[in-house]
Amino acid sequence: MRTCLFLLALAACTDGTDDTEPDTSVDSDSSEETSVYEFDARDGSGSSVVYTGQVFRHLLIVGMTQEVGDLTGRIDRGDVFPETGDVTRDMNFYLEFDGSTGGVVPVPFSADLPPLQATYADVASGSSLVEKIAGNDAPGQHADWTTEFVGWSQPGVTTPESLVRAWVSELDSLAVARAGGDIPQWSDGTPMPSVFLTEDGVDLQQLLQKFLLGSIAYSQGADDYLDDDLDGKGLLSDNTALVDGQPYTALEHAWDEGFGYFGATRTYGSLSDDDIADIGSRDDNEDGAIDLTSERVYGHASNAAKRDLGAVVATDYTEQAWRAFLGGRTLIDSVEGELTADQLAELRTYRDDAVDAWERAIAATVVHYINDVLQDMGKMDGDDYSAASHAKHWAELKGFSLSLQFNPRSAVSTEDFAALQERIAMAPVLTSADVDQASLDLIAARDILATSYGFAAENLGDSSGENGW
Repeated sequence: MRTCLFLLALAACTDGTDDTEPDTSVDSDSSEETSVYEFDARDGSGSSVVYTGQVFRHLLIVGMTQEVGDLTGRIDRGDVFPETGDVTRDMNFYLEFDGSTGGVVPVPFSADLPPLQATYADVASGSSLVEKIAGNDAPGQHADWTTEFVGWSQPGVTTPESLVRAWVSELDSLAVARAGGDIPQWSDGTPMPSVFLTEDGVDLQQLLQKFLLGSIAYSQGADDYLDDDLDGKGLLSDNTALVDGQPYTALEHAWDEGFGYFGATRTYGSLSDDDIADIGSRDDNEDGAIDLTSERVYGHASNAAKRDLGAVVATDYTEQAWRAFLGGRTLIDSVEGELTADQLAELRTYRDDAVDAWERAIAATVVHYINDVLQDMGKMDGDDYSAASHAKHWAELKGFSLSLQFNPRSAVSTEDFAALQERIAMAPVLTSADVDQASLDLIAARDILATSYGFAAENLGDSSGENGW
C-alpha cells in the first residue's frame, strides 16, 4: 500500500439465460480480425491505444480501499494515533491526488509477478479521483447531479462528491474514537471489529470502493466517453486527424478511455471467466512482469466474470462486452476520416452492446448481494451469523446499486430506481424483529431488477437468497 498513515516522510509501506435473457453475441466480421485490443497509430509511431489515466484511477481506488482496510490493525496495534482530520487528509491523497508529492508512492499490487510500473508516476500523471466523480466533469452529463442524485438521504449530501466526503468524514471520526478507546458496539454489546463499521452496521470501506467504481468508472464510461449527446465528445469526437502530439485521433482515444474504465485487459476475450475473476492479471508478453496498463483486470470487468460464473441460466457478459469493445474499436480503426452516418450508427450499436453488458453485470451483482444479505438475515439467530459479513454484503449491495443512475440509457426507469433505493434503505437490518419486512423489501428490489433487465428467474434465487446469483 502507499505511504504509511500519518508519517511525514514518504517511506514505502507495502502490503504486504433462458429466453428472457438477450442475445449476447455481437454481429461483426471485423471483430474477428484480432483477439487482442491493440491498434497501430496512423502515423506509424506505434500503438494508438492509450488509457493510462483510467488505469491510474482504478489504482487509486484500489489503494484507497486497501488503506481503509489496513487502518483498524494499525490503530489497534498502536502504530498510529489519528487526530481529527488525519484520516480525511490521507483519503484525500487518493481523492485529490497530487503527482508532485504522490508520484513516488508504490502502486497497490499483489501477485506472483511484480508490476512493470512500480510507482504511481510510472503509470500516469495529473489524474485524481474527485475531478471525475459524477457531476464534477459536467459537460455532456445526462443529469444535474446537484439536484437529481438519488439514493442517500443525509444532511449535507446533495451530490455524489458530497456523499464520498461524508463517508470519509465519518471514517475520520470513527478512527479518532477508536484510537481513544471508544469502539462502537453491535446491538448484542460486542465491539465492532473494524474501524470502518458504523453503529448502524454500515461498512464504509465497501461503500466507498463500490460507489467510486460507479460514480467514476461507470459514469465516465457510459455518460461521457461512450456517449453521443455532445458535439466533439464521446462518439462524436473528431476522427480526421491525430490529436496534437499524440498517436491517436480524439475518437480513438474516447473509445479507448471507455474501455479503460470498464477495466479489461488487452487479451480479455481469450481469458476464461475463472482467470478474470480469480487471477485478475496475466503476463501476456512473458517479460516476467505485469503491465498494469494492459495486463491487469479492474473493477467491473472482473465482476462481469463472477456473475457469468455464478449464473444458473448461462450469461456471457464478459464475451458480450469484449466483442462490443473490440468490434467498435476495429470499426473506428478502419475509417480514415469522419464516420459516415451508417458507420456512426454501427458504432452506436457496439456502444449499446458494450454498455448493456457492463450494466447487466452491475445489476446482476446487485442481485448477488441481495441474496447474500437475505442469507445473512436468515442466520441472524444462529451461531454462524456474522454481523460484519452482513454489513459488508449490504454495503456492496448499496454501493453497486447506486451506480445504475449514472447510465443515460439505463434499463431501470427513474421511478423504479427511486423505488429500488427505498427498498434497499440506508442501512442493513441488524435485529431479528425487523428481518421479515427487510426480506420482503429486498425481494421486491430484486424483482425490480428482474423486470428491468429480463433476468432469468432461475438466476434470481429463492426467498432465502439461495440457488441464484
